[in-house]
Amino acid sequence: VQLQACGGGLVQAGGSLRLSCLASSSISSFVVMGWYRQAPGKEREMVALITRGSSTNAADSVKGRFTFSRDSAKNTMFLQMNSLKPEDTGVYYCQGRLAGIDYWGRGTLVTVSS
Repeated sequence: VQLQACGGGLVQAGGSLRLSCLASSSISSFVVMGWYRQAPGKEREMVALITRGSSTNAADSVKGRFTFSRDSAKNTMFLQMNSLKPEDTGVYYCQGRLAGIDYWGRGTLVTVSS
């Protein structure tokens, strides 16, 4: 299984970006899918998760600003990020769990300038 994330870039504070993650296999098979991020000098943290049963979870810091969605027909998951803040800067990774194995995309860099 391969995951390919894209959509990162440089944006001013208050702006928006939409990240996409294309999977090489059916995302309907994933038990859990998620977006994570790693800021410079910090550990990777969970941004948002969604389970196969459509239960969701999100970091408190992004609630109300980020939206996780998926298009099973296109094997793609999305992270719509609005009202971006400088502290949202980091490398964003998509993740999918299948048969007990976590698969990760290579990451896409998001930089939010103040």
